[in-house]
Amino acid sequence: MSAPIDIGRDASGQSLAIDLEELLATRLLVQGNSGSGKSHLLRRLLEECAGTVQQVVIDPEGDFVTLADHFGHVVIDGAAYAPREIEALALRVRQHRASVVLALDELEVEQQIRCAALFLTALFDAPREHWYPALVVVDEAQMFAPAVAGEISDDTRRLTLSAMTNLMCRGRKRGLAGIVATQRLAKLAKNVAAEASNFLMGRTFLDIDMQRAADLLGMDRRQAERIRDLQRGQFLGLGPAISRRPVAVLVGPVRTAARRAAQMLVPLPDAAGEAMEALLTDRLAEAASEPALPLRPASSPRPAAEIERALSAAPAALLVAPSEARVDSPAPKVEVQPQPAASDGDATVDDVVRMLAAEDGATFTPAAQLFRDFAIRCRQRGIASAHIDIARFRRLFACAVGGLDRLDAPARASVEQMIDGIADDVLAPYLAMLVAASLGEPMPDEDALARIYGSASPSRVRRMLDHLERSGLIVVREEFGGERRITVPGVPARAAAAKVA
Repeated sequence: MSAPIDIGRDASGQSLAIDLEELLATRLLVQGNSGSGKSHLLRRLLEECAGTVQQVVIDPEGDFVTLADHFGHVVIDGAAYAPREIEALALRVRQHRASVVLALDELEVEQQIRCAALFLTALFDAPREHWYPALVVVDEAQMFAPAVAGEISDDTRRLTLSAMTNLMCRGRKRGLAGIVATQRLAKLAKNVAAEASNFLMGRTFLDIDMQRAADLLGMDRRQAERIRDLQRGQFLGLGPAISRRPVAVLVGPVRTAARRAAQMLVPLPDAAGEAMEALLTDRLAEAASEPALPLRPASSPRPAAEIERALSAAPAALLVAPSEARVDSPAPKVEVQPQPAASDGDATVDDVVRMLAAEDGATFTPAAQLFRDFAIRCRQRGIASAHIDIARFRRLFACAVGGLDRLDAPARASVEQMIDGIADDVLAPYLAMLVAASLGEPMPDEDALARIYGSASPSRVRRMLDHLERSGLIVVREEFGGERRITVPGVPARAAAAKVA
């Protein structure tokens, strides 16, 4: 069955459509310099097939949140949720077939990339019974699949490249059809771009990008000059879902718009030079002495039950009440419990560290940020913490996460000797296995180890276990049933070994 999406007019003025079913099977790559109309094209495509297929939009600039006003998309504010909540949301999105916009504009660049990578990975890893067809639109894809290493950490780059590669290379069998848009093909990882069979190329000026675009469209060097002359909103299209030969298309109008400042000229203020200077310098010293405002307002996390209701209602909201399905609607007032005063009880440094370790997503938070929170909480409670530097704090935090305080005094003394000299980055998971073995409990499974280790990557957890085994700290034996038996040498005999899935 054919499902055409009208995206605009060709050179002869005839309507040009994209075959939605073919697009789901063959994916789409959009390129164009800033201002060429990429976002307008994506918006037109999303609007024309809204209500026909599930849509998931990765939106780093917050441009597409207005789709919720007209088409019932659920807006998920990435800044409002912990990493585990983002993964749980993605699984519910697939389960309930909700059309969503993951808005990342309230996050820093590296946090945007990690949040999107976790979300995409969870979409990809959804159970087989939830493999429904869905368009996954990634705007500014060069951020999430960079061709070369930039300022982001190596771990973040590996995480996001894995997520984008899975989406474009293996997502089709799971019902995920990737649509990626980029300003420059040269900045986009080749193994991500190469998996698209449909192309819409907008205006671009750099020779390297023009040549790559022309190669994808099957054009020679002389014909590539056409790409430089395209107007805003004009694209050259090719692919099984568009046309078997390169075709020019002028994208049609849209019903929604981005929430951004107007791009048109506005009159300048009438103030003369001296008056303008007075406006700039008036009470400047007082303004400079005021406390700095946070860069971004804190977002209020949504209760899990409310998220469940919003996602469940999203498909029906496409036809009835779109505004009721938004996650970014004002949150109900929540009663805030007062923090204990400095005089409350006899809290210690260890108590504060345990409180931090018990919070959701704590192990995924950078050590420097945790250390700042630790120092602030100690000051609030009147606890002396100047003798604790960040290196000491990291070991205290790892011991709290690993559960050292669950042991009685003799066992604790023995375990403390065993962890002396263990590197900080693997201390928490190793300690968790030591504690489980000492108490005769089953070993933590991979999900638990990943949470303790502060990583969402199963392969990274396996590399950590391999490192511990090569160091002689644990022994891992594979069984025919696929289970692994981990033994921790030097632990009391009552808990010699345990199975981990």
